[in-house]
Amino acid sequence: MWPGEPIGGRNFAAARHSLFDGSFTWPVMVARRSALDHNIATLAAFADRHGLAFAPHAKTTMSPQLVRAQLDAGAWGVTAATASQVLVHRSFGVPRVLLANEILDRGALRLLAGEIGRFEFLCYADSVEGVRALDETAGEVPFRVLVELGHPGGRTGCRGHDALLEVAGAVREARGTELAGVAGYEGTLRTADEVRAYLRDMARAARALAPLVAGPLVVSAGGSSWFDLVAEELAPLTAELGATVVLRSGAYIAHDDGFYRETTPYNRVAGELRPALEVWAQVLSVPEPGLVLVGMGKRDVPYDLHLPSPKAVRRGEGEEPAEPLTGVTVVKLWDQHAHLSGEAGLRPGDLVSFGLSHPCTAFDKWRVIPVVDDDDVVIDLINTYF
Repeated sequence: MWPGEPIGGRNFAAARHSLFDGSFTWPVMVARRSALDHNIATLAAFADRHGLAFAPHAKTTMSPQLVRAQLDAGAWGVTAATASQVLVHRSFGVPRVLLANEILDRGALRLLAGEIGRFEFLCYADSVEGVRALDETAGEVPFRVLVELGHPGGRTGCRGHDALLEVAGAVREARGTELAGVAGYEGTLRTADEVRAYLRDMARAARALAPLVAGPLVVSAGGSSWFDLVAEELAPLTAELGATVVLRSGAYIAHDDGFYRETTPYNRVAGELRPALEVWAQVLSVPEPGLVLVGMGKRDVPYDLHLPSPKAVRRGEGEEPAEPLTGVTVVKLWDQHAHLSGEAGLRPGDLVSFGLSHPCTAFDKWRVIPVVDDDDVVIDLINTYF
């Protein structure tokens, strides 16, 4: 990123380099500060307005700077997907972490058991075997457990209320576990009707478990596609049962120019999220009409849901101001190359900006991400710890 003598991140950001002054090699992914700040504030306000606790899914960024910004905006805690992510966030100083996944790794559980009491930790169980693993590795403080409710064709989670009550019973009987409530994930469902039906099943499960929970009941759901329905269907449990209803959306912080642009609840309700990530890459070759090869590939950008979308071009190695780029699409990615198709007069040396789809598989490709203002001046650096 900077040739010659090493320079610290704070000093580099303080120098306020332009993204295009030669301080970076291509490709580079950048995050727009205005969009990040807007998105963090927007979901914090949404959760507050609906009486929801917010534990954003920090697997999206694994960044101490962004996690701190979310906590400073009022987040109740953060969500993690693996034991290692929990320990990383514990090292960031996060006071409360919800592990939204099954955990049967006894080595990891012993590590976590040694930390409980220094921070608040909740985890899932969807089987008697999972409860047994928690029980046999618990320390003096029991693991607080949310029984996970799944759905047919989905991922983890008890299939049906009989199975959920069986696991809840095992949690209550074990000395090393304490029943905290119920959780689930609606993001693998495709239609609003399916999501509503599932969330109503979750509400019914919460009512069944409420008399069995010794402390405050916790109910948790919510990705970045259906959090409006989570609020509608589950927020009333706060008044009805005294529940803490925890929303876990994560991808919202960066939003995107692909999957979440199409599925965001803000296509249905008032408000907006803004895409915060873009990758700048250089045209390397135009060997035949309609074929443009750019120095950006699978190592640099997400490609699991949609391919990147060209947004703008700075012609002549970035010496000219950016102009919108239309009529060009990414048709294939290799490890280090992108194949663009279309006629836009692109020439070797031009710089192209790409919007991305699925931020959860974007942040993990970059150890350091420049944060730019709306004039493309670098004002901060984001570190990631995957």
